Amino acid sequence: MTTRGRFITLEGVDGAGKSTHTVWIADFLRAQGLDVVSTREPGGTPLGEKLRALLLTDPMGLDTETLLMFAARCEHLHQVIEPALVRGAWVVCDRYTDATYAYQGGGRGLG
Repeated sequence: MTTRGRFITLEGVDGAGKSTHTVWIADFLRAQGLDVVSTREPGGTPLGEKLRALLLTDPMGLDTETLLMFAARCEHLHQVIEPALVRGAWVVCDRYTDATYAYQGGGRGLG
């Protein structure tokens, strides 16, 4: 019987140290003998990385931006996060849904 994995997300403003801490936490968990997947949003899959590049470089409307964020997340969830959790791995993710609420919701005014 496989134990279901754990999902840890790190949230915060740009430059807060999320990426640095994601690496540290993943290394610490691996040192404990755990199966760990370290990932990020947007991104985490080949399609997600392409969408990330668009989001970071191309001007677009708020609705388009948000839909692309959720498209990247959907792919990430189905291709990386869920399979890892099902096999019992721990997933450490640099940003997830809280970032969407903060950036597109609070920051950009999407209800």
